[in-house]
Amino acid sequence: QVQLVESGGGLVQPGGSLRLSCAASGSIVRINTMGWYRQAPGKQRELVATITSGGSTNYADSMKGRFTISRDNAKNTVYLQMNSLKPEDTAVYYCNAAIVLNSGVFVSPWGQGTQVTVSS
Repeated sequence: QVQLVESGGGLVQPGGSLRLSCAASGSIVRINTMGWYRQAPGKQRELVATITSGGSTNYADSMKGRFTISRDNAKNTVYLQMNSLKPEDTAVYYCNAAIVLNSGVFVSPWGQGTQVTVSS
């Protein structure tokens, strides 16, 4: 019924930048909060940043000042601009969205994840 598809991951050197995208598709009436999370090997999934439909943002402390979350409501897409990347940012990055479907059902799907590797 609804799908989140991430793109933009890859290999980057320390200090470099990447921009992730996540597009939602399906029988969508409204998308409330969208967010990015990440999971490094052997660690739990953690919050990176969230953004409400009105544009209010929230960041994990370690990402403040380096990462910027944004969204295009017309395209049902959320972005994550990542600057000054560090090796400890290496992880699989997942997007998540709070979605109301045409049927009135509320769902909160996850994307398939995109690998970000920061290494020289």
